Amino acid sequence: MDGVPEPHTGWTFLTNHARVLASIADNPNVRIRSIAAHCRLTERAVQKIIADLERDGYLSHTREGRTNTYRIDPGKVLRHPAEAGLKVAELLSLLVQAEADRNTPPQQVGAARAPTPVDGG
Repeated sequence: MDGVPEPHTGWTFLTNHARVLASIADNPNVRIRSIAAHCRLTERAVQKIIADLERDGYLSHTREGRTNTYRIDPGKVLRHPAEAGLKVAELLSLLVQAEADRNTPPQQVGAARAPTPVDGG
């Protein structure tokens, strides 16, 4: 990574914890450096977030040589009362689909997914 990512000012829809978890869901063997670059965070911030997620049981890891393999608990319920009953797997399925759509040419995205109420379908 070429130094510290550019800082972001203002609010966002997703927390850094959700971004890191989605990166790990995409690749359980991902390196902290890659997560940091993808999420535009420092490596130290990613380490702290991973520690938070592990401490609260959302994530665990095993060490294989110099590589960590992460495991997400998909049945763990989200923390905020407004999301009572929603599981990590449900959040990640939305984020993974959005990432796939973002990396697919626009004409293929519309054909690949069914319309949602937000789309007007």
